[in-house]
Amino acid sequence: MALLKTASSISSGVLRNAVTASAAAASSSARRGFAGEPTAPAMKTECPGPESKRLMADLDTIQSMPSVAFFADYDKSIGNYLFDADGNAMLDVFTNISSIPIGYNHPNMLKVFDDPEKRRALVNRPALGVFPNKNYVDLLRNVLISCAPQGLTEVTPMMCGSCSIENSFKLMYFKHMDKVRGGRDFNQEEMESCMINQAPGTPKLSVLSFHGGFHGRTAGALSVTHSKAIHKLDVPLFDWPVTDFPRYKYPLDENVRENEEEDKRCLALVEETLERQVKVANPCVGMIVEPIQSEGGDHHGSNAWFQGLQAICKKHDIVFLIDEVQTGCGPTGKFWAYEHFELDGPPDVLSFSKKMLTGGFYYKSELRAKQGFRIFNTWVGEPSKIMLLDSVLKTIKADNLLEETRKAGDVLLKGLNDAQNKFPGLVHSARGIGTYCAINADTSARRDAILTNLRKEGVHCGGCGDTAVRLRPALTFNAHHAQLFTEKLHKVLAAF
Repeated sequence: MALLKTASSISSGVLRNAVTASAAAASSSARRGFAGEPTAPAMKTECPGPESKRLMADLDTIQSMPSVAFFADYDKSIGNYLFDADGNAMLDVFTNISSIPIGYNHPNMLKVFDDPEKRRALVNRPALGVFPNKNYVDLLRNVLISCAPQGLTEVTPMMCGSCSIENSFKLMYFKHMDKVRGGRDFNQEEMESCMINQAPGTPKLSVLSFHGGFHGRTAGALSVTHSKAIHKLDVPLFDWPVTDFPRYKYPLDENVRENEEEDKRCLALVEETLERQVKVANPCVGMIVEPIQSEGGDHHGSNAWFQGLQAICKKHDIVFLIDEVQTGCGPTGKFWAYEHFELDGPPDVLSFSKKMLTGGFYYKSELRAKQGFRIFNTWVGEPSKIMLLDSVLKTIKADNLLEETRKAGDVLLKGLNDAQNKFPGLVHSARGIGTYCAINADTSARRDAILTNLRKEGVHCGGCGDTAVRLRPALTFNAHHAQLFTEKLHKVLAAF
């Protein structure tokens, strides 16, 4: 179960071209936080407070968005502290669903658009697939390719995680059907039949996914999402197969044999499912899996599990897609979470978004679409987001934030383990890699109460699955912040 151990080295190749220069004010952020960052939470009102509630009511007159928890004040938010509209300063260990890479209002990011050339990229947003700016190739190579998984030489930016998944699936389809045709060009029957969504131009193909997985809310992505029923109800989706992701017993070191058997059981189900899909004439052209099932409850898989999945994909000649939308850009202590798994090379495709600030996917060159406009939309990403990512990558390198994340993760996981030992009837199954940590409550109601009471203590945290409390701090979250969170969590649990 090496997966759940904190990593000790930065993988080679990550951030190969990142420049090490960084603003002096930001260089010490890994140790002390930003200048001006609060030393502790400070709550003036309940959360949501009066101003947030007023804004919620106002929003409801023009948009149905009951998911809003509170309104933030991003002008005041700084570092690891999120300020809300009522002036409450909260230690943020959720960071906009894991999408704030190096904290709020980081000075290195604020100065990016001081450069007039970069500011013009904000104003003149190009249709990149047709009219990219003359510096675009250098931008891709120096930023996105500089942090690419070793062995994945091509990248296509996208706007979000869902559209990254959708277009990754198309690469799977193209590969399979090119093999079926023997490399020949499309014939007239195929071109005509696809225009009315009929075979042979529209084949019956599928993608294998796992119970508990979450990959997005568009049609294809939602077809492989199995975390919550509310996401899928009333939506016509593809008839695609789903099988089991391991569910381990904790503590891991006390349940080694049982968890090894769980890996074997789930891998056998994968093989059976792939074989069944061929028999029913709906073959799987690929498999999609998260390194850690995030929305579904922070479920982990061992190195053996992921190695087994990769081997099965190679055996059946299907595409192995690892979805790193939430895990990518360092929160596990390595830039890409799959690097913990000791795989036989990279996955065939890797999708990203959130902390990467732009969506997109990396892929092996043999998956490149042969015909133009097959992977395309108006924007195909956004240059200004890649410019911001450039600043993020340089800061990660200059401030050694992957190492700081590993150190903070050690403190955080110790605090979670101490919590389950001190309050065994309330929480259990502490787990994590780097600061990508979680712990389960005994019931859903208890989990929700823990989150509510943490917020009263000035800690903004998140939940996932039925009972999990999940942590998704920024890469500037350090041992001091981890200790502060631990103290607040123990105080909340003690009150029960």
